[in-house]
Amino acid sequence: MVSFSPSAFDAFLTEDDDTPVIMLNLIRFQPDGGRDRYLEYLKMAEPILARFGAKILFGGDGLPVLTTGEARAWDAMALVQYPRRAAFKAMVDDPDYQAAFQVGQSAIADIVLQPFKRFASLT
Repeated sequence: MVSFSPSAFDAFLTEDDDTPVIMLNLIRFQPDGGRDRYLEYLKMAEPILARFGAKILFGGDGLPVLTTGEARAWDAMALVQYPRRAAFKAMVDDPDYQAAFQVGQSAIADIVLQPFKRFASLT
């Protein structure tokens, strides 16, 4: 089940909202057709993302991990750019997105969502 950490989500939303953020999605699919349902979710989500000024920068299937240590292999990943943190919050609260996400949630066995912002020196 996908759920937000309330404290992390609140902290994310209260920080400066003046630059775009990239959301890293690391995904492990349900074994019973999860990948296909996730692709269906992406098709449903793309026009909703666009309404909030967001876009999928990359999505793809995972390959074997090349490093040693505690690395875990993921089935897939997606990078989604949001113009502001508030756009992410507004999208998550949107009824159309909530409906689409029911499909996505049924596809996911495990997920990590981690937002990133650009290095100040690269802007």
